[in-house]
Amino acid sequence: MNDDILFQIKKENLETGLRGFPVGYCTTSTVHPEKGLFYMDHPIDELAHWEPEQVIYLLFHGKDGTPEEVKAFKKELQGRAHVSTEVLHHIRALPKKGHPMALFSAAILILGIYEGKDDYQEDCLNLIAKIPEVTAAVINYHASWEKMPPSQPELGYMENFAQMLKPPKTKQEFPQILKLFNILHYDHGGGNLSTFVGKAVASGLEDMYGSIAAAMNALAGPRHGRANQECLQFVNEILQTLGEHASEEDVERLIREKLDRKELIYGFGHAVLRVEDPRATVQYAVAQNYYPEDPLVKMALMIRKMGSKVLKENPKVADPYSNVDAISGTLLTAAGFAYSDYYTVLFGLSRAVGIAIQIVYERVYARDGKGTPIVRPKYLFKPQ
Repeated sequence: MNDDILFQIKKENLETGLRGFPVGYCTTSTVHPEKGLFYMDHPIDELAHWEPEQVIYLLFHGKDGTPEEVKAFKKELQGRAHVSTEVLHHIRALPKKGHPMALFSAAILILGIYEGKDDYQEDCLNLIAKIPEVTAAVINYHASWEKMPPSQPELGYMENFAQMLKPPKTKQEFPQILKLFNILHYDHGGGNLSTFVGKAVASGLEDMYGSIAAAMNALAGPRHGRANQECLQFVNEILQTLGEHASEEDVERLIREKLDRKELIYGFGHAVLRVEDPRATVQYAVAQNYYPEDPLVKMALMIRKMGSKVLKENPKVADPYSNVDAISGTLLTAAGFAYSDYYTVLFGLSRAVGIAIQIVYERVYARDGKGTPIVRPKYLFKPQ
């Protein structure tokens, strides 16, 4: 990209969410319209089955780690992982009313109150190490599941999270599904809403925990992180309407009827991509491998095919392909985690990693160590 490109701001560019206007650098990931998400120079489908610590090392250090380096990094995260009893006590005193993302954001603030170091790099590593236990505590408490067992970080980053999380009746491969979901959602460029909000808050020199809590509030909305819930509800609705023995033709007909009624077709389209989201492609493959006869999976696969077929007929639809939200909730449900209220929390557990690392760059390294200035876009006055 030419750093000297100038943009002429026109009236039609206003009130469009800053789409298309570069405002800085992202050192961890990029999204290519035709190739999808990359972490550094690795396409996401290449990383999908790595170990989480190996991927986090890549994002944090900006390079592949040797086996020895990744092993040392894994031990470092394990040494930082335990959450104080005070933090857990206050998490379990939060009100259960409302969406669990509110508790999740509050829990991150509580973690910062008791364990913050007022050092972006230290707090970044501590947050990454501790957030699996914080997340498990929030979900178990909010769901009133059985008492959470002690953290065992030596089991591995997501293996420990899986053993702390106590939903009833998950499948044997559930930890592997969690690991995949976690890796696929770490980062997604610098301009998605939650990442931008987290960095904008940090630009005012708010600490890491307050910035990540703000980012999680941004993630909580139905246009962002909560879209996976709505996509699952959409798949369920079509399954309930058409039944388990529906054909592709039945699905196509229902989608056309919904479009005729100007109803939303969830799980399609992306702000940047012009192909099927590779994160979705990976999850579709896993779903077909593990759960080929699951009614919800079968329906999601038919919606994937017929939805794209119908949407391609509309020249105004820039991206008629499935996005990551189209299948992630279905895959978690098939694995026995049929608790959609917590899908955005799982998203936050993952995305906090990338946002925290991006905050470190902007606060510690950007502009030769001066850090980025406080975010202050210009707004034009418009009388009511």
